[in-house]
Amino acid sequence: MSIQQNKERIQEIQQITGLRSTHFADLIRVAQLIYDPRGGVASRVVKVNWLEFGIPPAVVETLRSLGKKYQYESPHINLDQVWDELPPETRSWFMANRSLLWEIEESFPALDED
Repeated sequence: MSIQQNKERIQEIQQITGLRSTHFADLIRVAQLIYDPRGGVASRVVKVNWLEFGIPPAVVETLRSLGKKYQYESPHINLDQVWDELPPETRSWFMANRSLLWEIEESFPALDED
Protein backbone atom coordinates (compact mmCIF):
# COMPACT_ATOMS: atom_id res chain seq x y z
CA MET A 1 0.00 0.00 0.00
CA SER A 2 1.41 3.39 -0.98
CA ILE A 3 1.72 6.26 1.48
CA GLN A 4 -1.13 8.05 -0.29
CA GLN A 5 -3.37 4.98 -0.13
CA ASN A 6 -2.53 4.60 3.56
CA LYS A 7 -3.46 8.24 4.25
CA GLU A 8 -6.71 7.81 2.33
CA ARG A 9 -7.57 4.66 4.28
CA ILE A 10 -6.88 6.41 7.59
CA GLN A 11 -9.11 9.31 6.55
CA GLU A 12 -11.84 6.86 5.52
CA ILE A 13 -11.69 5.05 8.89
CA GLN A 14 -11.82 8.38 10.72
CA GLN A 15 -14.71 9.64 8.63
CA ILE A 16 -16.79 6.47 8.98
CA THR A 17 -16.14 5.87 12.70
CA GLY A 18 -15.64 9.37 14.09
CA LEU A 19 -12.49 8.06 15.79
CA ARG A 20 -9.32 10.15 15.83
CA SER A 21 -5.69 9.20 16.36
CA THR A 22 -5.97 10.27 20.01
CA HIS A 23 -8.76 7.73 20.53
CA PHE A 24 -6.53 5.00 19.11
CA ALA A 25 -3.65 6.06 21.37
CA ASP A 26 -6.02 5.87 24.35
CA LEU A 27 -7.13 2.40 23.22
CA ILE A 28 -3.53 1.21 23.04
CA ARG A 29 -2.81 2.57 26.53
CA VAL A 30 -5.90 0.79 27.89
CA ALA A 31 -4.85 -2.40 26.07
CA GLN A 32 -1.41 -2.11 27.68
CA LEU A 33 -3.08 -1.72 31.09
CA ILE A 34 -5.31 -4.72 30.51
CA TYR A 35 -2.29 -6.79 29.54
CA ASP A 36 -0.29 -5.60 32.56
CA PRO A 37 -2.30 -3.59 35.12
CA ARG A 38 0.75 -3.66 37.42
CA GLY A 39 2.53 -1.26 35.09
CA GLY A 40 5.54 -3.55 34.89
CA VAL A 41 6.14 -3.57 38.65
CA ALA A 42 6.55 -7.25 39.53
CA SER A 43 5.95 -6.77 43.24
CA ARG A 44 2.63 -4.98 42.70
CA VAL A 45 -0.49 -7.15 42.81
CA VAL A 46 -3.44 -5.75 40.89
CA LYS A 47 -6.65 -7.66 40.29
CA VAL A 48 -9.11 -5.92 38.04
CA ASN A 49 -12.72 -6.69 37.22
CA TRP A 50 -12.78 -5.14 33.75
CA LEU A 51 -16.55 -5.56 33.59
CA GLU A 52 -16.77 -2.85 36.27
CA PHE A 53 -15.17 -0.57 33.70
CA GLY A 54 -17.79 -1.63 31.16
CA ILE A 55 -15.45 -3.86 29.17
CA PRO A 56 -17.03 -7.20 28.18
CA PRO A 57 -14.88 -10.37 28.48
CA ALA A 58 -14.47 -10.85 24.71
CA VAL A 59 -13.27 -7.26 24.34
CA VAL A 60 -10.90 -7.73 27.31
CA GLU A 61 -9.31 -10.72 25.57
CA THR A 62 -8.86 -8.79 22.32
CA LEU A 63 -7.37 -5.82 24.15
CA ARG A 64 -5.12 -8.07 26.26
CA SER A 65 -3.69 -9.50 23.02
CA LEU A 66 -3.25 -6.03 21.61
CA GLY A 67 -1.60 -4.88 24.84
CA LYS A 68 0.82 -7.78 24.75
CA LYS A 69 1.70 -7.10 21.12
CA TYR A 70 2.31 -3.38 21.75
CA GLN A 71 3.52 -3.67 25.35
CA TYR A 72 6.66 -1.63 24.81
CA GLU A 73 5.43 0.56 21.97
CA SER A 74 4.40 4.16 21.96
CA PRO A 75 0.59 4.32 21.98
CA HIS A 76 0.73 6.32 18.74
CA ILE A 77 0.50 3.41 16.31
CA ASN A 78 -0.95 3.77 12.82
CA LEU A 79 -4.68 3.68 13.40
CA ASP A 80 -5.37 1.60 10.30
CA GLN A 81 -3.04 -1.08 11.64
CA VAL A 82 -4.88 -1.16 14.97
CA TRP A 83 -8.32 -1.03 13.31
CA ASP A 84 -7.50 -4.11 11.23
CA GLU A 85 -6.68 -6.05 14.40
CA LEU A 86 -10.03 -5.37 16.06
CA PRO A 87 -12.90 -7.83 15.61
CA PRO A 88 -16.39 -6.34 15.12
CA GLU A 89 -17.40 -6.60 18.80
CA THR A 90 -14.29 -4.71 19.91
CA ARG A 91 -14.73 -2.11 17.17
CA SER A 92 -18.30 -1.46 18.32
CA TRP A 93 -17.26 -1.25 21.97
CA PHE A 94 -14.40 1.10 21.07
CA MET A 95 -16.63 3.47 19.09
CA ALA A 96 -19.23 3.54 21.86
CA ASN A 97 -16.71 4.04 24.67
CA ARG A 98 -14.01 6.18 23.07
CA SER A 99 -14.68 9.10 25.41
CA LEU A 100 -14.29 6.89 28.51
CA LEU A 101 -10.90 5.41 27.70
CA TRP A 102 -8.94 8.20 29.39
CA GLU A 103 -10.96 7.61 32.59
CA ILE A 104 -9.88 3.98 32.59
CA GLU A 105 -6.27 5.09 32.14
CA GLU A 106 -6.55 7.53 35.02
CA SER A 107 -7.71 4.75 37.35
CA PHE A 108 -4.23 3.21 37.31
CA PRO A 109 -0.76 4.41 38.30
CA ALA A 110 0.98 6.29 35.53
CA LEU A 111 3.07 4.26 33.15
CA ASP A 112 6.28 5.60 31.71
CA GLU A 113 5.05 5.78 28.13
CA ASP A 114 7.14 8.54 26.60
